[in-house]
Amino acid sequence: MLTIEDYVALAIFALLWTGFNWATDGERMLGRVSLTQLMNRQRRAWMRNTLTRDLKMIDTQIIAGLQAGTAFFASTTIFALGGCFALLGSSDQVQRIFNDLPFVFHGGRVALELKVGGLACIFGYAFFKFGWSYRLFNYCSILLGGVPMMAETARDRDHAERAVDRAARMNILAAKHFNAGLRAIFLSIGYLGWFVSPYVFVALSSLVIFVLVRRQFFSEARAALIESADP
Repeated sequence: MLTIEDYVALAIFALLWTGFNWATDGERMLGRVSLTQLMNRQRRAWMRNTLTRDLKMIDTQIIAGLQAGTAFFASTTIFALGGCFALLGSSDQVQRIFNDLPFVFHGGRVALELKVGGLACIFGYAFFKFGWSYRLFNYCSILLGGVPMMAETARDRDHAERAVDRAARMNILAAKHFNAGLRAIFLSIGYLGWFVSPYVFVALSSLVIFVLVRRQFFSEARAALIESADP
């Protein structure tokens, strides 16, 4: 069965995940704008640029590319979820393998099944996030199709800007759900440490969060987006 150390490690994992979500969804952390928020600004700029061109094939191709990436990760999580169910069906064989490995905490079959079930929940969560993101990108393409042409924009600028704002908000929301699904996949790597011991679970999860924080707030990708006058 699970021990006190297991429950503490699981709680730390949940706190790390929640804290990172809060940090990236907020405007700033440690006085720095996150890479996600900077990209949201670029998404709004992209949608505003649609008002300056009648032919929007470029925009629809970009959205199609975003949908393709989302569909790829959604299908990947389905395969991973199937692998979790396969592990549950072979828990006895898996337990014997773990028993032969050194430096592995042996919690018994029930603990193993609970851990695999938790991993399945993570992949299930990621799948629903990717599936909803795919749907929202589809909605965004429809809203983009409703953006007025340049001649109509010149006659009623306010109406055109409201249409663009709806498309931009839908695009940002789709990206938010995509990022949540991708974050779940990254953190599942840290979760795998739980199969070794709760201490490895915490250490590996902390390492994953460290890497993600660096990419969000201290990476070259962020530096490429931010202007020299910004902090």
